[in-house]
Amino acid sequence: MMRVSRACRSELEAAPEPGRQVDQHRPLPVLLTVDEAADLLRTSRRAIYAMAARRQLPGVIRLRRRVLIRAADLLHWLDQKRASSPEE
Repeated sequence: MMRVSRACRSELEAAPEPGRQVDQHRPLPVLLTVDEAADLLRTSRRAIYAMAARRQLPGVIRLRRRVLIRAADLLHWLDQKRASSPEE
């Protein structure tokens, strides 16, 4: 079982889907769409597609023309990329 930091988990839970209100109790989807990943990383869809093409994002799954990202892999990657705080 993969551990996910509170910061990453709360960040993903705070990322609303376009046109929907934030539901703090909504379970984490296993696979994220490009829009959801872009919201989580606070970047554009175009940047997500470019990062996937350059193999810079973990957990990318291509189903025909659709690109999905494994949420657990992306959260683990974000947790590894974060800067350590002075109290750690």
